[in-house]
Amino acid sequence: MASLLRDRPAASAEMLAAFGDESLIAAALRFEAALARALAAEGLATPEAAAGVERACAAFSADVAELAEAAAHAGTLAIPLVRRLKALAAREGPEAEALVHRGASSQDLADTALMLQSKAGAALILAEGRRMARGAARIARRHAATPMLGRTLLQPARPITLGLKAAGWTLGVAGALRRLEREADQGLMLQLGGAAGTMSGLTPGVARRMADELGLRAPGIPWHARREALAGIAAALAILVGAVGKVARDVALMAEGEVGEATEPAVPGRGGSSSMPDKRNPTGCQAALSAAIRAPGLCAGVIAGLPQEHERGLGGWQAEAPALAALFELAHGALASMAPVIEGLVVDETALARNLAAAGVGDDVGLSAELTRRALASLDRDDVGPDRADV
Repeated sequence: MASLLRDRPAASAEMLAAFGDESLIAAALRFEAALARALAAEGLATPEAAAGVERACAAFSADVAELAEAAAHAGTLAIPLVRRLKALAAREGPEAEALVHRGASSQDLADTALMLQSKAGAALILAEGRRMARGAARIARRHAATPMLGRTLLQPARPITLGLKAAGWTLGVAGALRRLEREADQGLMLQLGGAAGTMSGLTPGVARRMADELGLRAPGIPWHARREALAGIAAALAILVGAVGKVARDVALMAEGEVGEATEPAVPGRGGSSSMPDKRNPTGCQAALSAAIRAPGLCAGVIAGLPQEHERGLGGWQAEAPALAALFELAHGALASMAPVIEGLVVDETALARNLAAAGVGDDVGLSAELTRRALASLDRDDVGPDRADV
C-alpha cells in the first residue's frame, strides 16, 4: 500500500490526490465514457449503447487493493478495469457491453489517463509557482537597494543587493514555470491508436471529439511510440524543482548561524529538533533541496525510455507514469514548502551590513538596483498571477 508517512513530507496532499488511485480510476473511466460518446457521435455506435456505457462508468466501483493485484497479474490496469466495466455494461444490453473500449488499446487508456492526471497536476503547480514568484518579487522590490555581501565559489566577493538576489530567484522560478506551461500545452495530448496505432475501426473525428471533451490536444497521429512530448514535461518539472532548489540553497546558507542574514518564518511546531527544542531548522528549504536531489534521476529515467521498440515498447513507457507522478509530486511539494518561506522570509538587515563590512570589499553595489528594476519589469502577468500590481 502507498505510504503517507513516506510520501506526504515530500509532496502536497493535493498532488498526492491528483495522482492517487481514485484519480487514476476516474481518469480511465472518463476515457471510456468519452470514447463511447465519440463513437456514437461519429455514427459508429448507437446513442443508446453509448448511454449504457456512460451509466456503467458511473456505476463502476472496485476495491483498489483488489484491482491493483489484478492489474499486476495482467500487466496493465486496462485489462481488469475493462473486464469489470464490460460486466456492468452487460446489464445495459449486449450493444453497450460490446461498445466498451471498442477500437482502443491498453496503452491508449493508460496514456490518456496519465495526461488527465498531469493536466490537473500542472494546474496545481502553476498556481503555487506563481505564488512563490510573487513572494520573491516582493522581496526584490522591498530590498532593491539593500546592500549585502555577494559570494562566489562560496567565498566573499563584491557587494550586491538583496533585491538583485531575489530578482534572480523570481526570474528563475518564473522562467521554469513558463517552460512547464509550454511543454504542457504541447504535450498533454489524447492517445488513441488502437492495437498497432492504425486507428482501425475508428475515424479521425473520434479522436477530435474525445480530445475536445477531455480538454486535451488532438495529435496528428497516435504518439504511443513517440514519447518526446512526455519527456519534455518531465524535463520541465525537473528544471522547475532545480530552480526552487536554488532559492532554497541560498536561503539555507543565509540562515546559517554564523551568517544569520535571513531565516524561515517562525511557525509553531515546525523546524524544531526532537533533541534540541530551541533549534530553528530551515525545514522548507530541506524539503525543496531533497526534491532537487531526487528529480534529476527521475527525469533521466523518462528520457532513457525514449528509444521505444517498434509500435509499442516493452518496459520503457511503462516506467514513465510512476516517474512522472513522482516529478509532479516533488515539484508541487517543493513549491508548497518554499512559497510560505519566501512570503514570510525574515531578513536581518543588521547582519547583512555586518557581514558586508567584515569582508572589507567596499559598498559599491554597481547597477544592482537598476538590474532589479529591469528584472521585475520583464515579468508579465502570467509569471506572477493576477495580482501583478502587488509586485
